[in-house]
Amino acid sequence: MAGEEHAPTLVAFLGGRNIKVEPAPADPERAIRDQDEEVVLRIGADFGPAWEAGDPAPIEILFDASRRDSQGPVGRVRDALEAYDQQVGSLRLLARGISPSVVHPIAIVERDQSTAASRSGLFLGFLPYMLIIGAFVGGMYLAIDTTAGERERQSLEPLLANPVPRWQIMSGKLAATSAFATASLLLTLVAFAALMPLLPIARLGIRLSFDFRTCLLALLITLPLVILASAVQTILAAYAKTYREAQSYLGILILVPMIPSVLLMVIPVKQEIWMMAVPLLSQHLLLMKLVRAEPLLPAEIAIAVATGLLLAAAASWVAARLYHRESLAISA
Repeated sequence: MAGEEHAPTLVAFLGGRNIKVEPAPADPERAIRDQDEEVVLRIGADFGPAWEAGDPAPIEILFDASRRDSQGPVGRVRDALEAYDQQVGSLRLLARGISPSVVHPIAIVERDQSTAASRSGLFLGFLPYMLIIGAFVGGMYLAIDTTAGERERQSLEPLLANPVPRWQIMSGKLAATSAFATASLLLTLVAFAALMPLLPIARLGIRLSFDFRTCLLALLITLPLVILASAVQTILAAYAKTYREAQSYLGILILVPMIPSVLLMVIPVKQEIWMMAVPLLSQHLLLMKLVRAEPLLPAEIAIAVATGLLLAAAASWVAARLYHRESLAISA
């Protein structure tokens, strides 16, 4: 602060709000530009006369708005000055026999309708994303290895030469990939169920119920994505000529589950029943309702699961058709 001798009561007020006042440099503007200081208050000699006359007393706040790290300190100082302004203004009105409520014609009363259970959505908003990503990542490398990997090692050709329908071979690989992805989901759910009770979230006014029923519903909601992701990964791995090429394809595929989460953060929407027919979006919405301890309608779960299974069946059929290609067993 520059000119603190002109406003000793303000300095004392800032100290009461845990803001330590230090002498300003000789050239405050240069100190701000050189990033030596984040915020400087400058009080001129005209502050005292204006204060005594009851006129608005000028205080300059010097800062660099282009620096993100200065936004916090500047906001804190600005809030403190506004609080000091309101306090002094109220005292001046009282000294003149006027109630301070005269200048506040509206009394705003906030009534938060959230519950301790619904506030858990703020704390566990990342859980749907983690579960959906787990459905895609859990069996990804197995899908690559059982198709592109075996093709590169030239072990896929003798396997397909056996007198077994190729759709059955594909189904076995798909089942193994889905099993790994399901195991990944189960480990994630068990970890959350074991660790959440150990966190002191009750102090934040949050009540979290992550019991066996919640885990079972979360698994039921996410299971169609496991089969869908495994089938799509098998399709992409079948088109890849090498293991590394398949990794590149599936690395891009991982970005797809991020789309609903990003869209809902940028464009919040009210949940509608038709959204349950959109894979990924329906799982995200249902998992958020589950985390917030909101009731799940059986119709919502049925539509989301049925749509996911139908799309997974279609992707599995495409994968089975790809396994009938003779070029699938030929390595590059």
